Amino acid sequence: MNAECDLLVIGSGAAGLSAAVTAAHHGLRVIVVEKDAVLGGTSAWSGGWIWAPGNPVCARAGTVDSAEAAETYLRGVLGNHFDPPRVRAFLTHAPRMVAFFETHTALTFQPGSQIPDTYGHLPGAGTGGRSVIAAPYDGRALGPLMRLLRPPLRETSFWGLTIQAGADLRAFMTMTRQPRAFAYVSPRMARHLWDLVRHGRAMQLRNGSALVARLIRSAADLGVEFRTDSPALRLLTEGGLVTGAVVGANGAEVTIHATRGVVLASGGFPHDAARRAAQFPQNGTHLSLAVPSATGDGLRMAEAVGARQGETASPGAWCPVSHVRWPDGRQAPFPHIIERGKPGLIAVLPNGRRFCNEGLGYHDFVEALLRSTPPGQPPEAWLIATRGFQRRYGLGISRPFPLPLRPWLRRGYLKSGATPEALAAACGIDPAGLRATLDDWNRHAAGGEDPAFHRGTTPYMRLQGDASHGPNPCIAPIDRPPYLAVRVTPGSFGTFAGLETDAAARVLRGGAPIPGLYAAGTDMASVMGGFYPAGGINLGPALTFGHIAALHAAGALEEAT
Repeated sequence: MNAECDLLVIGSGAAGLSAAVTAAHHGLRVIVVEKDAVLGGTSAWSGGWIWAPGNPVCARAGTVDSAEAAETYLRGVLGNHFDPPRVRAFLTHAPRMVAFFETHTALTFQPGSQIPDTYGHLPGAGTGGRSVIAAPYDGRALGPLMRLLRPPLRETSFWGLTIQAGADLRAFMTMTRQPRAFAYVSPRMARHLWDLVRHGRAMQLRNGSALVARLIRSAADLGVEFRTDSPALRLLTEGGLVTGAVVGANGAEVTIHATRGVVLASGGFPHDAARRAAQFPQNGTHLSLAVPSATGDGLRMAEAVGARQGETASPGAWCPVSHVRWPDGRQAPFPHIIERGKPGLIAVLPNGRRFCNEGLGYHDFVEALLRSTPPGQPPEAWLIATRGFQRRYGLGISRPFPLPLRPWLRRGYLKSGATPEALAAACGIDPAGLRATLDDWNRHAAGGEDPAFHRGTTPYMRLQGDASHGPNPCIAPIDRPPYLAVRVTPGSFGTFAGLETDAAARVLRGGAPIPGLYAAGTDMASVMGGFYPAGGINLGPALTFGHIAALHAAGALEEAT
């Protein structure tokens, strides 16, 4: 069985769908093949934020920014991993990508005007307006295509309802304390319950679900063909030119010829056991938040035709995770993104001592944990708080009041103690170390100070805190029992160490482009060099370089430039 198209896209996350929509808009016949039975990849499970400095959405909302400032910031963060041609391609095309999608497709955006870059002390750091997120979307607009949208994660949704960081999340967090928040949340939940009854799943789409749904709608409107349950097996080549791929379908093989080339966007290698064992630090304890089907297919196929992985400072986009065990026996990681910067929480090692500024980015938290763990010991930390903290902010997957706390204590996910020593005994933490750490923390916290790690000293940290708490939105004493703790270990959202590519997203072989082969998303080595300078630095480049790859394949890149 054979098929033909102009551009073959392997993978249906943000990068692949960006390439497909862009190429189809420019008149190419596009086929998207997806290994899973549903579309969206890890992008559909993501928070959905897109880092795109200079984007027109935030500019209309009043942000004044420049590519020069963003480049200065990235130079400071990336250091020796700064790749001028690719960084400049990203900074040039990211705002154009946003403009293209909001002008020509069903993808529209909301501005992240208040979201600062991670390292506010560096020159060029943005204090807001470099991020956008897909506007909420009604899943009913997908019609029959809704069955192809990857459902949200149980761990990171509320009964299947995705909640967007910012005002939406704040309303859910404060609904029992603020009448206006309750008035906002009530109809959201009522509509959600009705959708569960009527459709069997959430239809109020936000975050990565909204992004992917809008891209699917856009691709379908432009005639893109989707083939699910179709894993890519190997690339086709002719005289050094990549001309398509062989994919699996119902136990057979299908040859798909592509006159303009192939875009690899299969999700990197977060579940490739051999590659991860060779490249990830302390791999034995690692839990990935990426979809299980992301097993390095794109990298293996490209390496078979001479490509190689690029060098990055870190092979993965790290995040601290806890291990959730559900009553039905299912186990899954939960990402600790929200609560670490809130006032009244610290993280300690098994010796009871703090090791980092808990309010920094999730990638930095894991980097610090790995550095602080003695050789030969498994990297683990405990987030320490009080019951009062948990009832207000939640702790891991245990949601704040009015949702029940007891089930998570009963299952052992949370540990509890009437004293720091009792909590330490329950966790296997050194009791003297924990007591000394809490005494030192509480001595300074009353005045909103953290002389050891300086919590709350940058815009990013303060945004992660609680603006209603003073004098420091990130610091509060931990001195009212009972005490609670949850164990966290290294995890990741995906991988950074993808294929070597150039500024046009072409995969390289010996420093030269492989004709007809492109890579985007986590199949390409991260333009961020293995660092995490801001939220949205995975999706922003994924969408942008998917867009660039399609423009190049369509012969429209110079025109767009």
